[in-house]
Amino acid sequence: MSETTTGASYAAAGVDIEAGDRAVELMKEWVKKTRRPEVLGGLGGFAGLFDASALKRYERPLLASATDGVGTKVDLARKMGVYDTIGHDLVGMVVDDLVVCGAEPLFMTDYICVGKVHPERVAAIVKGIAEGCVLAGCALVGGETAEHPGLLGEDDFDVAGAGTGVVEADRLLGADRIRTGDAVIAMASSGLHSNGYSLVRHVVFDRAGWSLDREVAEFGRTLGEELLEPTKIYSLDCLALARTTEVHAFSHITGGGLAANLARVIPDGLHATVDRSTWTPGAVFDVIGTAGRVERLELEKTLNMGVGMMAVVPAESAGAALTTLADRGVDAWVAGEITERAGRSTGATLTGDYAR
Repeated sequence: MSETTTGASYAAAGVDIEAGDRAVELMKEWVKKTRRPEVLGGLGGFAGLFDASALKRYERPLLASATDGVGTKVDLARKMGVYDTIGHDLVGMVVDDLVVCGAEPLFMTDYICVGKVHPERVAAIVKGIAEGCVLAGCALVGGETAEHPGLLGEDDFDVAGAGTGVVEADRLLGADRIRTGDAVIAMASSGLHSNGYSLVRHVVFDRAGWSLDREVAEFGRTLGEELLEPTKIYSLDCLALARTTEVHAFSHITGGGLAANLARVIPDGLHATVDRSTWTPGAVFDVIGTAGRVERLELEKTLNMGVGMMAVVPAESAGAALTTLADRGVDAWVAGEITERAGRSTGATLTGDYAR
């Protein structure tokens, strides 16, 4: 039979089922490391199972849900051939949205879309997701790997994830708890995290013409190594803080920058003022700003500027909060305060100049 009369097949269309099965086998050991006692069954079912009877200890359990991806940072992972850190970013983006309301992350599922299944590569991505879940204290109960030949190049991929958490109704954190005089505590980021990479890539590649293997003195390592630094995961630190200290609200600093994200948890009639002089942003922010001639306000509405999470606590609890975070190895400081809103001002404002 000639090639033109050979029957069509899934493999001929570019989908390799055997490679997908191999990827599942390779990832099983990593998924197993995330297991919580409430998880039933194993990897490979049509749905992940979580024993909800564990929620009986709550008076009124509220389920929280979040979903996210890591944006164009995946392009840098692809170009560098480094696949076992991008999962940390994915988990951080999801679980730290959950913890903002005080929810404990319970479980996650992931979605990995590839142009061609390379089993070891997919397993490396899942390894990173699993390691992130361990850091967050949540289980990875399942996911999906989809092969899209013809739509994506053989080395192209993207990742997304969804998570579920739980919080006691009377422990729900948010704007309604915030009061005049509260202190705003900043927690240091590990770098760019997973936001603003479209701007970053435009600056370093299109405007500066740099390569990922360029040694950057300010970083003490290559450009690529700095840009792939995984997102810090704060969920267990925030939960510990909420257990040991009175916390009124958290704000996860992601796309939109520090002021815009903090404003999301500030109630009508109040205002958050954050003093830039209380910290020095990491070198990566200055390098990006200088290389691209990016104005400070543009940087601040795109990047986290060295702050990945913020907590709003009563002023009298600030010292205890900083002690708890320091004991957990989290670099944190009092960065601002809550005051009554004046006129038509926005919910949060940055003032002063960064420390040098």
